[in-house]
Amino acid sequence: MKLALIQMKVSADKDENLARARMLAMQARGADVIMLPEMFVCEYRRSAFLRFAEAEGGTITQALSSIAVDTGAYLIGGSMPERDGNALYNTCFVYDPSGKRTARHRKAHLFDVDIKGGQRYRESDSFSPGCGTTAFDTPFGRFGVCICFDIRFAAFIHEMRDIDFLAVPAAFNMTTGPMHWELLFRARAVDEQIFTFGCAPARDERSSYVSYANSIAVSPWGRVIARAGAEETVLMVDVDPSEVREMRAQIPIGKD
Repeated sequence: MKLALIQMKVSADKDENLARARMLAMQARGADVIMLPEMFVCEYRRSAFLRFAEAEGGTITQALSSIAVDTGAYLIGGSMPERDGNALYNTCFVYDPSGKRTARHRKAHLFDVDIKGGQRYRESDSFSPGCGTTAFDTPFGRFGVCICFDIRFAAFIHEMRDIDFLAVPAAFNMTTGPMHWELLFRARAVDEQIFTFGCAPARDERSSYVSYANSIAVSPWGRVIARAGAEETVLMVDVDPSEVREMRAQIPIGKD
């Protein structure tokens, strides 16, 4: 399986971000699975969430479906501010190569933190929490999907009992990223004996919310098999799904 992690620059212009996502995804043509970062359509701030929020079927999801068709890949569409009635969600839509929506994950654990000497943020001031886990099937195996802060909740990930891969659109910041980004992806990979993939926006030091970037892929053995830096890049990763079966056969911890 060939995976492409699109670590893209995110601007204040939604149309520019959609065009950029398409351009970079087209550069990744040939990948079986393409993944975009959390909030790839807008800046990570409340005013942008409210301004650019859309219901499913709007400009953003139409663009994602089209990218899936044009690349011939499964597209894990990062995340976007999704409006549903009076509620707003941080949502990841997934499309198969025919452009059909095959999964939707609404971020279940909202990023409400106040770190002494570091980051303070309340995502719940903008979003409602989603409910439950999300997974979808591909010819390569079964993917679980969660968003950023969700990965910290080991029991939540463990509920996805039959997955082979965990896809995590995310935007860790410059406080938690250096300390916990790699640690969490390696921990969940070893916990569940799966591949874990994290896709983040490129770093922009001028932004009000600075992404740690460092998009990452980790094997079931806990090995980092690919990692980006801070810059915009298309990180291509060759993945051997048989490693999941081999790991579980050699270290049979089961899935209680």
